[in-house]
Amino acid sequence: MSRLRQALGAQLRRLSARRAPALPRAGFPALAQPTPRLAQLSDAELGRLNDLLPWQCFTVDAAGRRFGDRAWAGKREEPQPLPDRRIGLLHSLIGLSGRRVLEIGCFEGVHTIALCERAGQVIAVDARVENVVKTLVRCHFYVRRCDVESADDLATLGEVDVVHHVGVLYHLVDPVAHLRQLAALTRVGMMLDTHVARPSEAQAEYDSGGRRYAYRKLKESGVSDAFSGMYDHAKWLTVDALVGLLRELGFASVTVHEQRDERNGLRILLFAQRSTSPNESSG
Repeated sequence: MSRLRQALGAQLRRLSARRAPALPRAGFPALAQPTPRLAQLSDAELGRLNDLLPWQCFTVDAAGRRFGDRAWAGKREEPQPLPDRRIGLLHSLIGLSGRRVLEIGCFEGVHTIALCERAGQVIAVDARVENVVKTLVRCHFYVRRCDVESADDLATLGEVDVVHHVGVLYHLVDPVAHLRQLAALTRVGMMLDTHVARPSEAQAEYDSGGRRYAYRKLKESGVSDAFSGMYDHAKWLTVDALVGLLRELGFASVTVHEQRDERNGLRILLFAQRSTSPNESSG
């Protein structure tokens, strides 16, 4: 039944997208920064690029032309901001200049652009090969496909200074093990933006490393849905569990910068640092 529901949901979204009028190809507020590579494309060429790949979000160029597309009617209808405000916070609190940054879940490269403008090197990874392709197209930076739930795959990335981690943790089979593996590679700090469960919502439990963790279990649509994880359900840990785990893993400063009540539930923006100095050398 779950596969049938997934297929029906995907079909309904496709039908809704067909009925909705197409987004305009231009006329959006222009991006303040220059976009010379996009400027070399004619309107027709940019239109073909937009039609070539299954985009789920869009940015604009310095002329206000659309690069990419919405996900479907009502989802990602507006241009994605460049840079995303959270990357500005990450830069001011931890410091990205000269750092080697690992981005978990690059999606379509929107955040990758801003990270590359600030960091010394960015390793952007995603489990979906189509997202890697779209990130390559949008950013022209080196990215790779990686299973972030595999300790062996993570180990091939080597140590990094800073981790940018947005919208991925709760999709994973074992988010606790993932953070343990990731912490071993992280020299300076990380920004974590993730859904969390209120204590009253964390009715399910699972075992990780011999310890039990309560979580909120939510159904997902699997690999066919770009905004779901790779599996049939998500695990939303509690704030206390996340903060306690990160402190246990050696992050001296763990700060919940904001909590947001979003359409699907509670979400936090968290910063974890080995020390409190944003400009300390990585050594």
